[in-house]
Amino acid sequence: MMEPDDVVRIRLRSQQLRAPVAATVDDALKSLLAVQAQEFPYARWSLAQRTAGATADDVERAVADGRILRTHILRPTWHFVHRDDLPWLRALSAPRLHRANAGTYRMIGIDSEVAAKSAAVLAAAVADGAHRTREQLAAELQRAGFEAKGLGLAYLIMHAEVSGVLASGVPIRSAGGALRQTYAAFDERVQAVPPGMSVLSKEESLAALAVRYFRSRGPATVKDCADWSGLTMADVRLGLTLGLEDDPAALETATIDGVTYYFHAPDSSVSQAPDIQRIDLVQCYDEYIMGYSVSRQYFGGTAPVFPFNDAPMHVLLLNGYMAGAWRHRLVRPAAGPSCELDVRLSTALAGSGEEAMNQALDQSVARYGDFLGIPTSLRSADRS
Repeated sequence: MMEPDDVVRIRLRSQQLRAPVAATVDDALKSLLAVQAQEFPYARWSLAQRTAGATADDVERAVADGRILRTHILRPTWHFVHRDDLPWLRALSAPRLHRANAGTYRMIGIDSEVAAKSAAVLAAAVADGAHRTREQLAAELQRAGFEAKGLGLAYLIMHAEVSGVLASGVPIRSAGGALRQTYAAFDERVQAVPPGMSVLSKEESLAALAVRYFRSRGPATVKDCADWSGLTMADVRLGLTLGLEDDPAALETATIDGVTYYFHAPDSSVSQAPDIQRIDLVQCYDEYIMGYSVSRQYFGGTAPVFPFNDAPMHVLLLNGYMAGAWRHRLVRPAAGPSCELDVRLSTALAGSGEEAMNQALDQSVARYGDFLGIPTSLRSADRS
């Protein structure tokens, strides 16, 4: 019988938060299929921490090269998707995304004619290899007679992304050092059929999504997958049936409280010994949290939450369970940038062993500093 601790242990390995980790950020993303990415600085970390030592620069280089694209897909919200997966994933998601957005489209006046005209303007703006910022796209739309402000602008661009007109371009760095997204032509950044791959039918796409979801996030339920992907539970079940017909050994099942969980059994050659005081700093939209809905309770928290009284909203895990919160603050003195981590441990950890906790926390801070490539320390008030 599978116990809650087994669910957590297997999920940590499925999610590559435990060995064997991915060789590159590309591999981490391909395993997870899509990674929620509205908080770009922290989303870089979601990919890098699933590798043996990738850095923020590695992720940014993959985004600039177009191997990793940041676009609206699935529910919809911002996601990282590998360019090899975006063609079939967009084709599978687009009809449901447009239906999900239909109420907002009507409210702000996006009908088929407006969508077609704005798409033509946006396609022209990024033609011949041009990469444009949101502001530059807004200016082009406004010259063509569109208001292109606020929610209207956001949904005109999203409509073009979902329709295969725009994809993310090479980010540019602002004067303050922050990266800003640009947009490029979808066909420039995405090959319709990557080398060695064939065009997937809808049924093949459903099978690919279902199997890859459960292999990278299991143990999880059909409802978890449906809520994560935006698909119906019927489509997820069909994808599972087709995927397991093709490869019956792809997934295993376990029943907990009468509910079936699907997962990929951990490699028996990898040590299954439990972690001793292992701390993971994960962003609040990390797939370890957002990859589940009805079974999110296994990690023991209610993230993501909005910060209260200036409290950090990202999640500190102790051996896979929510045990605090954190955020980073970049400091840019004349001598060079550094980072301070604001970490708030739960009071329930008071008896957990101060020395072991401090060592685990130091290791997590050092790993984050290596990722950023700048000196990183724990804010002095955070350690008592």
